[in-house]
Amino acid sequence: MQTIHANKTVSVTELKRNFASVLSQAGDDPVAVLNHNRTEAYLLPAALYERLMERLEDLEDAALVRERAGGPFVDVTLDEL
Repeated sequence: MQTIHANKTVSVTELKRNFASVLSQAGDDPVAVLNHNRTEAYLLPAALYERLMERLEDLEDAALVRERAGGPFVDVTLDEL
């Protein structure tokens, strides 16, 4: 059985018929879009999507910091910068 990662769901057909209504009822929450009772997509408010993208970027930056923490390092002086 497929896990749905949203508290709200809507069928593709209902989304086509009443997009504005579904969007307004969703508020700040994600909506799982179902096609034949299987999750086909997720509808996310723009603010939530932007927060997710920022979080993903932060996680990628943290992984890069951990990867580079052991060096190699280059010694430079302030005058060289």
